[in-house]
Amino acid sequence: MTNPLVQLNEYNPEWETLFDYERKQIIGVIGDEIIGIEHIGSTSIKGLIAKPIIDIMVGVDGLGRTPSLVRPLNEVGFEYVPKPELKDRRFFRKGLWGKGTCHLHICEIQSTEWIEKLLFRDYLREHPAVAAEYAQLKRELALTFKHDRPAYTREKEPFIRGVIERARMGEVYD
Repeated sequence: MTNPLVQLNEYNPEWETLFDYERKQIIGVIGDEIIGIEHIGSTSIKGLIAKPIIDIMVGVDGLGRTPSLVRPLNEVGFEYVPKPELKDRRFFRKGLWGKGTCHLHICEIQSTEWIEKLLFRDYLREHPAVAAEYAQLKRELALTFKHDRPAYTREKEPFIRGVIERARMGEVYD
């Protein structure tokens, strides 16, 4: 199995429609378990370039219930992908390997994972100059790591951490 390519697309307003569709599908099969559901990642930020993969975060009471969610989520096309390195969330994907259309992240509501993903998203939504910096970084990394998606993701992390810290401190950046 080879690494999937890093392919960035210009912002597509249909990403919001795709999120709404997937949100309804997820709620339809595990709605009783969901406390919160959010569109996260670059496809959730108007105007931002992104890999055309819809990232959805579902907040639940505890990750111990995840095994009971696997079958119902599979019924709507989400495959559970065990990732032992992810201690604070569970990962599901939709679509062919390397050509997925949607990633589902299940985490505890109000956990660090939940809070930080929303801080990052909301900060970029509110600060277009920072979103533009992020877009430029993504373009550069996509060229450098076109055939190495894990490295592309890893190399974005310092920027993401910095934005989360600014957001935590209420720092305004214009």
